[in-house]
Amino acid sequence: MIELRKATTGDVDVFVGFESDADTRQFILSYSAEKHHAVMRQPDVIYLAIMQAQAVAGFIILALDGDDSVEFRRIVVGSKGAGTGQAAILAIEQYCRVQLARRRVWLDVFDANDRGKYIYQKLGYQPFATDNVAGQTLLLMEKWL
Repeated sequence: MIELRKATTGDVDVFVGFESDADTRQFILSYSAEKHHAVMRQPDVIYLAIMQAQAVAGFIILALDGDDSVEFRRIVVGSKGAGTGQAAILAIEQYCRVQLARRRVWLDVFDANDRGKYIYQKLGYQPFATDNVAGQTLLLMEKWL
């Protein structure tokens, strides 16, 4: 079972470690510790630590977008293939609906990230546009809560 808690600046080194994993960094644009600290200070950004067995198992970055939407900016989990990410996504959907009173969550995923696309589609996210970042196709997906 997972829980979400507000992340703190003390969590950043763990987050950077998760992002440096070879199976993670190919699918995200990793942040330095300084960049995480700067983004955490932005008033419209919410960092959540994914807690499992009282340890940080991953993290999520959300950004408020307008009055009704949340950009699901990033999810990174330390142990892949164990269902932690899927459980965390379901938990953030409830967090967005209940705590933030938002009805729409949207995200982007690199087209080459087959695992990510599969999970998002499995959980009900639908593509609505594409973009290009650093020469890679980015698929934009949304879910109405």
